[in-house]
Amino acid sequence: MREPQADGAESVCKLPCSWSAETLEAENRVYAGTGGVSAGNACAGFRPAYFNVSTCETVLSRFADGRLAPIHVLEGLPASWVAACDEQGRALEVCSEVIAGFVRDGVFYTREAAAAAVTDDRSTAPVQAMMGSD
Repeated sequence: MREPQADGAESVCKLPCSWSAETLEAENRVYAGTGGVSAGNACAGFRPAYFNVSTCETVLSRFADGRLAPIHVLEGLPASWVAACDEQGRALEVCSEVIAGFVRDGVFYTREAAAAAVTDDRSTAPVQAMMGSD
C-alpha cells in the first residue's frame, strides 16, 4: 500500500484509524433490508454519499471516471480523503473522519437516519396519498 497520489493531493487524515471496503460490506449487512442501504432507499430519492466530519464536506459516491455510482464505492473519493491505495492508485482505506451515508434533497443522512426516514416515508405514504386525493 502507498499514500494516495492520483491528483497530487496529500491525505489530510487527522485521526490514526481508517476503514475500507470491508467496512462498507459490514455496514451493508447491519442495515440489510432497511433504508440504510442503497437498494432500500434509492426509490425514496437517496444517493450514496460520504461526509467528512473534519471539513463538513459531502461528496456523492462516484466511479473513478466521475460517473455517479448507485452504491458506495471508494474509487471516486477525493484523494485527500484516502488513507491508502494500491499500486494502481485505487483507494483501499479511507480516513476515519469520513462516514458513508446518503444525500437526499441536498441533505446528508447517516445510514441510521436514512433507514428511519425511509420507514417514516413508508408509514405516512398512505396518509399523504389520502390527503391529496380530494
